[in-house]
Amino acid sequence: MHSFRLPAMSVLVAIVSVAAGVAGAQTDSTAFSPLELSVACAPPPSIGGPPPNPLRLVGSQDTVPRTLFGARDLVVIGGGTNNGVLLGQQFFVRRGNRFGVSDAARAHGARTLGWIRVVAVNESTAIATVDHVCGAMVTTDYLEPFVAPVLPPGADRDEASGEPDFTSLGRIVAGNEDRASGGSGDFMLIDRGSDQAVTPGSRFAVYRDIGVAGMPLASVGEAIVITTSARIALVRITRARDAVIAGDYVVRRR
Repeated sequence: MHSFRLPAMSVLVAIVSVAAGVAGAQTDSTAFSPLELSVACAPPPSIGGPPPNPLRLVGSQDTVPRTLFGARDLVVIGGGTNNGVLLGQQFFVRRGNRFGVSDAARAHGARTLGWIRVVAVNESTAIATVDHVCGAMVTTDYLEPFVAPVLPPGADRDEASGEPDFTSLGRIVAGNEDRASGGSGDFMLIDRGSDQAVTPGSRFAVYRDIGVAGMPLASVGEAIVITTSARIALVRITRARDAVIAGDYVVRRR
């Protein structure tokens, strides 16, 4: 009698259909409100690129090679339990913004493409199902731990309470996918974060220098902070009388 050993990936394939069904039952993106989904799909509060040595998508569980993935696809992660990956774990799928940037240069921020859930894992490889798609996922996109969106009170409201504090001016850095402009309801990054005592729910007025000597700053809109890192915050534009553009001033209301 001849004995043989199934490759590790074959074992994963054998159990993944059952695990995917369980994970699908656990996943419920419809439990999020439309605004919560928008926040989850927004860019992270960072202008850096991927973290060092991140986990990445390397392919899909399919009968033909694929590099583009969508909702409910089964994707392969280039790391397993040896990399700390756990069954049922969720990850954001992200991609560094590289438009107009040389391959040698560091990405300028990142876009969120959706999130996935691990349905099978061994020491070196994992398979995950795509729970939600914000944009097309491709091989080499990197992973970061998923965090469910938490909205600060009033995130859906346009309020301008408090007086602008012009002693500390910040700037609009960029919009989603490194866009240079945004409007009401869009998410943008500002160069103020927890190091400047900015917290979720903080409100900012947006102003612009119109470049005419002797003219005061022009009011452009209002924004509320959704999430922060040490030096960058993600804001939602709640009011805009014109396009909010990178370089516009942000002034905290107190």
